[in-house]
Amino acid sequence: MTRSTARELAIQLGFAAAASGQEPDALMELFFSEEHYGSLAAENELFSELPDERQMEYIRRLTSLTAENRSEIDSFIEHYAKGWKLDRISKTALAVLRCAVCEILMEDVPNAAAINEAVELDKGYDEPDTVAFVNGV
Repeated sequence: MTRSTARELAIQLGFAAAASGQEPDALMELFFSEEHYGSLAAENELFSELPDERQMEYIRRLTSLTAENRSEIDSFIEHYAKGWKLDRISKTALAVLRCAVCEILMEDVPNAAAINEAVELDKGYDEPDTVAFVNGV
């Protein structure tokens, strides 16, 4: 599994946490249970392989930091999304943006890599105009 795949799993978890209001740790435990994760693999190739220990740590760290710093991250997004309120941004684009901003703040991922990954991942979820918006932010 690549770091891009781990990042996408973190985005999926961030989206689910924001939608459900669940704590990231509880959500991760459910999400990565063998039964649940295995059922997802039949629907999406993304889930064909369980993350290894290093990848799980990255997913856990990214998901937790995004949740813990959500208000700060959302402030950054609102600042750079000129004229846009968070509730106007698609839920998937918002999850992608939160993950990218968190990676930038973590400082162990080059900014350009975090931005490029965000844009590439969003292409799988949103329309081209939303992807361009994510790139602009």
